[in-house]
Amino acid sequence: MRKRVTPVNEETFGSRLKRLRTRAGMTRPQLGGLVGRSGEWVKALETGRILPPRLPMMVRLAEALRADDLAELTGDERLAMPSYSNAAHEQLPAISRALLNYPLTDDVEPDVDGIVRRVEQAWELWHGSRRHRTAVAVALPSLLRDARVLPRLVEGNDRRRALVALAQVYHLTQLYLSFQPVPNLVMLAADRAMTAAQDADDPRAMAAAAWYVNHVHRDAGEAEEVRVQLAHDTARLLDPERDRAEYGLLYLAIALSHAKVGREGDAWRAWDVAEQAARGVEHPWLKFGPGMVHAYQVTMLADLQKPGEAVRRADALDFAALGSMTRRAFHTIETARAFYAQREYVAAVALLRRANEIAPETTRYNLFARFAVTELANSGGATVRDDAERLATALGVTA
Repeated sequence: MRKRVTPVNEETFGSRLKRLRTRAGMTRPQLGGLVGRSGEWVKALETGRILPPRLPMMVRLAEALRADDLAELTGDERLAMPSYSNAAHEQLPAISRALLNYPLTDDVEPDVDGIVRRVEQAWELWHGSRRHRTAVAVALPSLLRDARVLPRLVEGNDRRRALVALAQVYHLTQLYLSFQPVPNLVMLAADRAMTAAQDADDPRAMAAAAWYVNHVHRDAGEAEEVRVQLAHDTARLLDPERDRAEYGLLYLAIALSHAKVGREGDAWRAWDVAEQAARGVEHPWLKFGPGMVHAYQVTMLADLQKPGEAVRRADALDFAALGSMTRRAFHTIETARAFYAQREYVAAVALLRRANEIAPETTRYNLFARFAVTELANSGGATVRDDAERLATALGVTA
């Protein structure tokens, strides 16, 4: 059989991978560690000894290499990097309509205290329910309508309070929409939350909005400088002592952003500020406190390519003490991500199953969870394949 000669101007997948890896300053073991594979596996891809991976792993490689789109890696037409899954909640159309509608009616009771109570109750549903998306979806359409109308009906301090409540309704909407196939609406909700907080001229509300805007940019792989600058600028509006929760939250956002791109020293310096601010604090709906700050160490260590340290850190933490079902599930998934990076797939699947028991609607929409069960159901060893297949079915993933 004649060996195919590759034209000089035609890059192979392996050569593109090697070029992007070199540009990112990574060794083969480093890149392999980020996607749960070995350096030898990366070498085999680069030299053409094995075929290019399936799409989920291709996405993981592109994310690890900080490619703007899959075309840099695949050589095909431009494909935007996904920051969402194809899973859609049954109430997504109703929530989307409520967000996109422009309620012009004045048929809303000008009761700011009532709206504040309803928003508090919605946060309790979000943090306290195993199926938090389903629970909050019942309240969101009417909350979006009433909270958007209310600032037109009141003045002075009542208007500022109404705008702060409106910002929180947009936060809840962003959380509900996240990782569903409506990334434009996720960004819209985040932007409207910041606008409402700025209109209220409330630095604490702006800090919360900056935290959630950071989530959007970080999940979408947007420039680190943009999200870090926003957090720093907003932190300057706060009193570090009086506004400890919001101040610490912003530095936690900075720490996560730095860790995402491997800036370890900057990440831990920002984390130290967040950790100090969190002492003795437990924010009622942001859930910022010592437990949250320490749990995010697992995420940072995993992003910094230190999965062994992430696992050891997770072992010393009690996620059950976190005051939020969705946060418990999320940090359990992050621990599974660390085990997966160490190729300890039995532990990874067991933790993903536990996360699904804690909060199935966190696990179902989590990008790593969906990727991992798909990969292990298809190519995992016999020990994990059956469990991964069952979990893939539970998450609505086609294995």
